[in-house]
Amino acid sequence: MALTVLIVDDSAVIRKMIIRSLRLSGCAVDCILEAANGAEALQVLDDQEVDLVLADLNMPVLSGEEMIHRARQNPKTATVPIIVVSTEGSETRRANLAALGTGFVRKPFSPEVLGAAVRETLGGRDG
Repeated sequence: MALTVLIVDDSAVIRKMIIRSLRLSGCAVDCILEAANGAEALQVLDDQEVDLVLADLNMPVLSGEEMIHRARQNPKTATVPIIVVSTEGSETRRANLAALGTGFVRKPFSPEVLGAAVRETLGGRDG
């Protein structure tokens, strides 16, 4: 099954790096959507069917963590798989994010690490 993935990061360069890494990882990605902050991401999630979200934490307008909280409160998006892709990574913060049902990949990362996180999060649904 080919995936529709939403990449949320305020840096266009990082979004492109994530896209390249996804393609190199061997994951079957059909459609890639982008958002520059959590507010844009929530709008995309409201408008589109998304199989996976890859989101940074530190962004203007609406942080990734707040976006995750809001997505989890919305019945339409409550179960969308989310992987945090961030330089942030304290054990406490990672535990809080895991409690919200998110995966975690620390920047910088390799395509192999990102692909493994996607496959683990989706339980083999990445084609």
